[in-house]
Amino acid sequence: MAGFNTKVTPEIERLTQECKDHSSIDLSLYGKYDVKRGLRDINGKGVLAGLTQVSNVRAVKVVDGKEVPCAGSLYYRGYNIKDLTAGFVKDNRFGFEETTYLLLYGKLPDRKELEDFQNLLANQRSLPTNFVRDVIMKAPGRDIMNALSRSVLTLYSYDNNPDDISLPNVMRQCLNLISVFPLLSVYGYQAYNHYVRGKSLYIHNPKKNLSTAENILRMLRPDKKYTDLEAKILDLALILHMEHGGGNNSTFTTHVVSSSGTDTYSAIAAALGSLKGPKHGGANIKVIQMFQDMKKEVHNWEDEDEVRNYLKRLLHKEAFDKRGLIYGMGHAIYSVSDPRAEVLKGFVESLAKEKGRMKDYRLYSMVEWMAPEVIAEERRIYKGVSANVDFYSGFVYSMLDLPHELYTPMFAVARIVGWSAHRMEELINTDKIIRPAYKNVLPEASYVPLDER
Repeated sequence: MAGFNTKVTPEIERLTQECKDHSSIDLSLYGKYDVKRGLRDINGKGVLAGLTQVSNVRAVKVVDGKEVPCAGSLYYRGYNIKDLTAGFVKDNRFGFEETTYLLLYGKLPDRKELEDFQNLLANQRSLPTNFVRDVIMKAPGRDIMNALSRSVLTLYSYDNNPDDISLPNVMRQCLNLISVFPLLSVYGYQAYNHYVRGKSLYIHNPKKNLSTAENILRMLRPDKKYTDLEAKILDLALILHMEHGGGNNSTFTTHVVSSSGTDTYSAIAAALGSLKGPKHGGANIKVIQMFQDMKKEVHNWEDEDEVRNYLKRLLHKEAFDKRGLIYGMGHAIYSVSDPRAEVLKGFVESLAKEKGRMKDYRLYSMVEWMAPEVIAEERRIYKGVSANVDFYSGFVYSMLDLPHELYTPMFAVARIVGWSAHRMEELINTDKIIRPAYKNVLPEASYVPLDER
């Protein structure tokens, strides 16, 4: 039996060139017909592609009738993310589950509602019988995001009503996925680590009385041990990555695919495919890799001139991956500051002290203030540049000893909450639009509302 073709032959290269020769579009036509290339215009401003009440991002204010950049703000259902996280820190409690409730249901839960919701997620934090053996352990992939997508699509087969997109059924499916994403991600890595890298295999069951962040660290580590600071900072990182408006690539994908009426598993798998891209969810890995190269090339990490010279070499495509980028700096929306980076930075120093990584922390801090200066000197830019959330999240994950293979899956563990809220929002509002339109053209008996299918 012929094997699966994995080689690029000369014939494939010739056919690829044929495709390329007949597929190039004159770039001037995008301006002529006012077609946006993606979710941003030529000036980097977001394209209005939909409406959402789940979250809001602000990076400009209007002064004398003109938009002026300002410190970035991120709101979850109207709550400033800085205020939310400050509350969790002040009370010394985990906030992932509470923020999940907020994004899904539009309000903060009272004590009883939160306790019931935590129990609901904990009781659903399990996979079908033999799923780990039959799905995750077989044909483990080198990329955990692909393994995660495969697991999500396979869960379709274990669902008795997978195609039912009535709102209660979709809510059930979303809560199930939010609960099991940590298991699918960590177990997917453990399978890869054992079968591909030849390391020992550890499959630890989650504990119902632990938070999502605590269970992730418990399932990942051979000895199941972690400190309270480690768990609290991971919890914080998950909250900050949970949601970012309806215009980011993976959330926009969720809206688009959900609008077709497809099942939840297909919609979330599509979002995962989008998030996997290095321009979206994989950026923090590039930050870590860039700093690893920097530490090799810069002999004295405290020498500002030496660090500045390395950053210039990055921009001149002479260092690291020669792409001309300083990873972790700049954002499509934020220019003055990224509120997520500001929140995370406030706790990075504490973790660095606990982990004995203060030398690394000082290097990160130097690059944070120096990089915008270097970029302004070397490039013509249309707006300010500041550190984004990926700049510090990768450093946090490295101090938590998370393997690089889990960086983007951790993003997915957080963002599945936002995707779920947006999927519900899309279905609820699509129904409001479709219902009157269909009633004008179909007999009453022929119309079946979305929430009754």
